[in-house]
Amino acid sequence: MDNDIAIKVNNVSKVYNLYETNKDRALGMLGVRRGIKYREHNALKDVSFEVKKGDCVGIIGTNGAGKSTMLKIITGVLSPTRGDVEIDGRISALLELGAGFNSLYTGIENIYLNGTMIGFTKEEIDERLDDILEFADIGDFVYQPVKTYSSGMFVRLAFAVAINIDPEILIVDEALSVGDAFFQNKCFKKFEDFKERGKTILFVSHDLSSIERYCSKAILLDHGINVGEGTPGETINRYKKLMSGMSVKDLKAQEEGTYVPGGSEADDSGSSGDGKKEKKWKDSFQINPKLDEYGIMDAKITDFAICDEQGNLSATLIKGYKFHIKYKVEFFEDVQDPIFTYTFKTLKGQDITGTNTMYENAGVGLAKKGDVYVIDFEQEMFLQGGDYLLSISCTSFKDGSLIVHDRMYDVLLISVVSNKNTVGFYDMNSTVSIEKQ
Repeated sequence: MDNDIAIKVNNVSKVYNLYETNKDRALGMLGVRRGIKYREHNALKDVSFEVKKGDCVGIIGTNGAGKSTMLKIITGVLSPTRGDVEIDGRISALLELGAGFNSLYTGIENIYLNGTMIGFTKEEIDERLDDILEFADIGDFVYQPVKTYSSGMFVRLAFAVAINIDPEILIVDEALSVGDAFFQNKCFKKFEDFKERGKTILFVSHDLSSIERYCSKAILLDHGINVGEGTPGETINRYKKLMSGMSVKDLKAQEEGTYVPGGSEADDSGSSGDGKKEKKWKDSFQINPKLDEYGIMDAKITDFAICDEQGNLSATLIKGYKFHIKYKVEFFEDVQDPIFTYTFKTLKGQDITGTNTMYENAGVGLAKKGDVYVIDFEQEMFLQGGDYLLSISCTSFKDGSLIVHDRMYDVLLISVVSNKNTVGFYDMNSTVSIEKQ
């Protein structure tokens, strides 16, 4: 392995046997294969990549893509079915909440336990103890059994140990998601310090903004396959295309210049001339399974989509770029002055921003029975990086009363990717000048 490589993954595969009964599972654990029923699940399939020393590399992908399995194989928690991993440097890993901790031990005892497992002597841990306690900032709870800790205290201590043991390679798997905003900010400042000191960081995250902001390279896994790697922007774009319904095969064909689409996804939904049903926009999105839809349904939202700055169907948007919210409404009765709306909310349900065709002076007058309208809201995305819920509706007023024809609450989850967040929900997109007098 080259001297500038910290981690080299060579054609790694991981296969799990999924048994139909507990009896079959027990026999399988004893090495019996004849007469038992099981199927193989390929968590990883011939995955290869390299991480250079001093790089901060992110791994992204949907749930079940094989991200956590990959990290566990790199750290030695799991053994690969095939392939191997080469490591040059001492690893400290935070794979999951409480991994390597003894719940009956106090925080102090677990610090020494974890440090010893990584390979440090008691004297070396003594030298780092004050830094660990200051970073964790859990006060006298450090002298209590960790089984009494909240999840936030648990991860504070676990991360403080992992990052202050001064490893050459730090590996983190989503564990920071339980920390509060201030603690996460402290962790990423430590990441920056690690990068400046030439340390290597490999982490899995669903927070694409963190991948964009902190990583020099990103790797995309999908169903156990390495789909591609490159700059964070390139890899996030690949991820967006997969999330919009494009297959891995079509994605690679597009990058090779041989992709021939089967038809524009932006065409009107319905039936084509040959009688085949065309794909709808909404088929490219993961719709909220607990969607709250209601109304008198004399007008119906039949299709909807989010389009990014390039016109691609995608629920992942880049902060600072234009995007479109579009949906289609079919009228089954005459409706005077219908109002088309959209609203963004936080995951906790707080309204952040939105508008409608009444506010925008974009009325259609009388919508007649049988009419179909496509509504297209175009705007720039200046929400902070994070996840938001989109609601859309068709309403109107009659005799001073609001009529809801069709309203879809929290229909789609929208992820905003940002390399610069400011205070609050919305970026004012300020321009700053400083002049010395």
